Amino acid sequence: MIDTTNIELSFLTIDDYQELKEAMIESYTSMPDAHWKEHHIESLISLFPEGQIVIKVNNEIAGCALSIIVDYDSFEDLHTYKEVTGTYTFDTHTSDGNMLYGIEVFVKPDFRGLRLGRRMYDYRKELSEKLNLKGVAFGGRIPNYHKYADQISAKEYIARVRRKEIFDPVLNFQISNDFHPVKIMKEYLEDDVASNDYAVLLEWDNIYYRKPSKKAATRKKIIRLGLIQWQMRPYKNLDDLMQQVEFFIDAVSGYRSDFALFPEFFNAPLMSENNHLSEPEAIRELAKFTSTIARKFSELAIAYNINIISGSMPELVNNRLYNVGYLCKRDGSTERYEKLHVTPDEAKVWGMEGGTQLKTFDTDCGKIGILICYDSEFPELSRLLAEDGMDILFVPFLTDTQNGYSRVRNCARARAIENECYVAIAGSVGNLPKVHNMDIQFAQSMVFTPCDFAFPTNGIKAEATPNTEMILIADVDINLLRELNQFGSVRNLKDRRVDIFSLTKQS
Repeated sequence: MIDTTNIELSFLTIDDYQELKEAMIESYTSMPDAHWKEHHIESLISLFPEGQIVIKVNNEIAGCALSIIVDYDSFEDLHTYKEVTGTYTFDTHTSDGNMLYGIEVFVKPDFRGLRLGRRMYDYRKELSEKLNLKGVAFGGRIPNYHKYADQISAKEYIARVRRKEIFDPVLNFQISNDFHPVKIMKEYLEDDVASNDYAVLLEWDNIYYRKPSKKAATRKKIIRLGLIQWQMRPYKNLDDLMQQVEFFIDAVSGYRSDFALFPEFFNAPLMSENNHLSEPEAIRELAKFTSTIARKFSELAIAYNINIISGSMPELVNNRLYNVGYLCKRDGSTERYEKLHVTPDEAKVWGMEGGTQLKTFDTDCGKIGILICYDSEFPELSRLLAEDGMDILFVPFLTDTQNGYSRVRNCARARAIENECYVAIAGSVGNLPKVHNMDIQFAQSMVFTPCDFAFPTNGIKAEATPNTEMILIADVDINLLRELNQFGSVRNLKDRRVDIFSLTKQS
């Protein structure tokens, strides 16, 4: 048994060369000439010292990993080892590249089984994250393929290895370390008889990679949400209502929130002056305020440096009534969203129609989705948004009874789990005795998370006091979503059976 009291991962130095050469020869018994010359190692260390590492057990070299940084987009999927290394000159290495490319990794036979290779791969992954690279790539050998080459194709061989029907010491190891096959490459490595001249292009994706931006701004990963649990009360006029709106925006921005979320139909109190009209007429009078409110929200978003989700308001388009809202960004831009599923009551009492627009929104805090109340109860909508990269789903809602609220709450909670995203819901509380069809409101604003080790066990990040006017402030970490997607106990997005069903959005 090997004494493993001292295992050390360290940078390769030229003084290690002679021992390294002997270790390579011992590791590649089927390829006796497969070892690097001293000038190769010297060149690699000079070009990219962080990429060249050895793992030592009691000061003896047990394994090694060599790598360079390349402009991955400049190589074809079917490149060769000679091409990617610049005919072994490594002039393909560039500090401006976007992919860490592995050109060598081995563990000496006597030290296999100690998971030393995993340590070196973990180092490569961490280096990729540190340098903000897209990930790690390399051509992987399939040294057992020569035993099956006269029976099955290389494609079928790889498929059987993945199904654990065939054991391949290299490919099995790569897959267990989260690398995924991308292409089968013929004649990748010269004289690789054991692999029958085949190799597999393998990649590991850095989930933290951020495309370099020329703008003087950074993409935030810890996002602060400000939810307004709005009290329905009489207001004299629009200015009076907007004064209360500004109070809440001032409050949440004072806590350096990135988003302020208002509820559905928060401006309903303005209908009180038209209570003598029929319900359809009163809601259409309310719609006359919408463009002014949206413009004022945009001004407040700029003034308070916060992204505002305006809840929702009625809007007339070509004399047809819709339930819409506006995302007013702190950069001054504004985008519109619509309620796609109106409730039976909205259709029957007000003559309201469902919209047709479903999309994600790009913000300085990543991609978000917005679904108004009833829309959150249709899982197809949020799944389409998740497929488009949504990290946070905002749900402004209005419910009159506790059972109505429970539908929104429970569906929103499910959306967070199945789409691996955060879901923030905000509603109104209190009573409006002088507004028909808007008599009572019940709400408890909340922020939901997926349910896994990095999140609260019950999937609730924060919750307001039920039926009480207040603001709710909560921080959400986008990086935790990336880790969940790759390494979660369950992976709802990755494990979907798209081979037996599909979901598409009609254009």
